[in-house]
Amino acid sequence: MTGQYSDGFRLSITKALSTQLYTALQALEPAPLTMENLDALYAQAAKLGLDSLSGVYQLYRQRPIGGHELTYVGKADQPLPKRLSEHLFKLSGRVGISIDEISFKCLFVEEDLSAVSPEKMLIKRHLETSAIVWNNRGFGINDPGRNRDGTVLKDTHFDLEYRIDLAREVPGLQAGSQSLRDLLQTVKSGIPYIFRYQRSAGFRDKWVTVPSANMSVDETFRFIAKHLDETWKISALVGWTIMYPDNNRSYPSAFRYYHSNGTVTDATPRTKQAQEGDVDAQDNGDDEDESMLF
Repeated sequence: MTGQYSDGFRLSITKALSTQLYTALQALEPAPLTMENLDALYAQAAKLGLDSLSGVYQLYRQRPIGGHELTYVGKADQPLPKRLSEHLFKLSGRVGISIDEISFKCLFVEEDLSAVSPEKMLIKRHLETSAIVWNNRGFGINDPGRNRDGTVLKDTHFDLEYRIDLAREVPGLQAGSQSLRDLLQTVKSGIPYIFRYQRSAGFRDKWVTVPSANMSVDETFRFIAKHLDETWKISALVGWTIMYPDNNRSYPSAFRYYHSNGTVTDATPRTKQAQEGDVDAQDNGDDEDESMLF
């Protein structure tokens, strides 16, 4: 007998899933990333009778020319509206980005797909034809932790291009007398980026008089720093802010320091060159801890 009469066949479940997810998302229109649209997702999920609110999503940025640019692909094991609201919160506090430019698409995924990493499937599919701007660039929402404060960032890092906005107003400030502890908690809970500080019993006992309820983050940090002991300072890194008794320490990604003697000094962040093919292991669109991004 001539000719081949047998062959092997391998069913690729992941390839089929990737195609279905990609096609389903392509059929959707981007919606503005607003709390109104995110709150509406709960009603949509209830209407669909979904038990789980987890899923996958894509973020877009409106460009002056070229329409919507795909910027990020991710998945949420937590409720999608909560995950997307964290992106909304973060992006609202960055220089060089208007939240009005940002939109999203999402799919609720009923099955537990964590093991097969659906976001990685989508990323791979999109990279076949175009780039995804913020994946693998440190676009995380979790606190990287104290050990990462001294890390030199890659020159392609998201935070270097879109640093935190110190000019925005601090929500919830109240003028008048209050403990330094309460003031610090107001700032921490109000600003749309991380403000991490070492707690001290002295903050509860130290009272300050806030001059205005309408102060920027920069003005508030200047005010707070003047009420710190001489060993303390506030450091504004490009991606988050910290306050520790480390007045003699500098940080590679810092661009401003607030000292207890009232002086404010600016700095130029240090960087390292990103190498071709660099991939930040946990910056893959997952909603897990991204403390290993740098």
